[in-house]
Amino acid sequence: MSTPIATASADARRHAAFVALLAALAGLMFGLDVGVISGAQQFIQRDFAVSDRTIELIVSFMTVGAAIGAALAAWLSVHFGRKRSLIFSAALFVLGSLTCAAAWSPEALIGARLILGLAIGIAAFTAPLYLAEIASEDRRGAMISTYQLMITIGIFVAFLSDTAFGYTGSWRWMLGIIALPGALFLLGVLGLPESPRWLVLRGRHDDANAVLHKLRGDDASARREVAEIEEQLRTPQQGWQLFLRNRNFRRSVGLGIALQIVQQLTGINVVMYYAPRIFGDMGYATSASLWFTAIVGLTNVLATFIAIGLVDRIGRKPILYAGFVVMAIGLGIVGLLMHMGMATQGERLLAVAMLLVFVVGFAFSAGPLVWTLCSEIQPLKGRDFGIGVSTVTNWIGTYIVSATFLTLLNHFGHAQTFWLYAAFNAAFLLFTWALVPETKGVSLEHIERNLMDGRPLRDIGA
Repeated sequence: MSTPIATASADARRHAAFVALLAALAGLMFGLDVGVISGAQQFIQRDFAVSDRTIELIVSFMTVGAAIGAALAAWLSVHFGRKRSLIFSAALFVLGSLTCAAAWSPEALIGARLILGLAIGIAAFTAPLYLAEIASEDRRGAMISTYQLMITIGIFVAFLSDTAFGYTGSWRWMLGIIALPGALFLLGVLGLPESPRWLVLRGRHDDANAVLHKLRGDDASARREVAEIEEQLRTPQQGWQLFLRNRNFRRSVGLGIALQIVQQLTGINVVMYYAPRIFGDMGYATSASLWFTAIVGLTNVLATFIAIGLVDRIGRKPILYAGFVVMAIGLGIVGLLMHMGMATQGERLLAVAMLLVFVVGFAFSAGPLVWTLCSEIQPLKGRDFGIGVSTVTNWIGTYIVSATFLTLLNHFGHAQTFWLYAAFNAAFLLFTWALVPETKGVSLEHIERNLMDGRPLRDIGA
């Protein structure tokens, strides 16, 4: 027979898991929006009779909105709370999805994509922050990894949805159907507790204690955690002031910016946003292109588990080295096959396989590890600022690659474009060796001490 304390603890674990899963669904919305535009492009282009340049704008303006949303998210989460920020994000997501489905012109569609981007930018900042603040110490890594996994699942689900609607060319349904999970997320978020850290920040200690008691199932643990939060908040964030006066902090912010640029120049969002176009250029019909795109999404999901299993065993740098090698080889061979012309079915299938190899290389390396490193290298007093800058940089980088890919194909050539991205990945091996620290098994305090002592960036995890 279970004791009341054990039952309360089990109830608290279930409640905490439910809260975490609901918050992680923000990652699903993120993934849905990234994936859904991929299969819709060719039908939008047909119905609106627009150029490749207009398609680039329709695809990429989501990332413009996301950059703005990410820049606003820190202010929103501080002044209105994590929960209200997620509610606002979910409402914008539903509005943007429905407006996309009803778009009466390319310009209206671009505007609706901008609204969707605002929603995603706010959620992409707020949801991991919320998860980190409601999670117990022993489950924090798993909860944040679940958010990252939800993004890949959202992309895969969107690719499947695109495939289903692709038989009829119903791009409005492709773009509008994601309003349904957005509405469910909105309803679910209304029942979430507020972040205990934000409640303490606002002086609402009793409310914070009540939330933590429900999450942890133990009043003593809840009170101890409130005391720890109060202690942490005695170290105020000094991001902009610290950036202006401290050279070493500028180095860590610069490395965070560089890591995000590297992540985007691997070419992953070229594949995620334009996979059906790429497969079409390989010689596949529309239906086959959409099915191969769905396989890309599934590969991305499964390969993410490799990173989750290896990152704390092997370390960051060895995984990054392996990933960049795999990505360079995959894209290099795709470029070679496009240069040769892919006259046979075997050559076309090899090109598909090599593109999937590239996706695996990204999903187990630069995909999750860049975000991990960006959070580890920032000192405590400037962590919010540093992570915020790197997040905005990620969206700017996404905009650049998504707004230029079709132009590169049309003016630079198919093979040359893939060789360009292969060369970037090869060059990133040198970047990793020269600048990226190994942070496996090293405390954040030790990394910060080395950074502020002026040690080379590659050695701050030593």
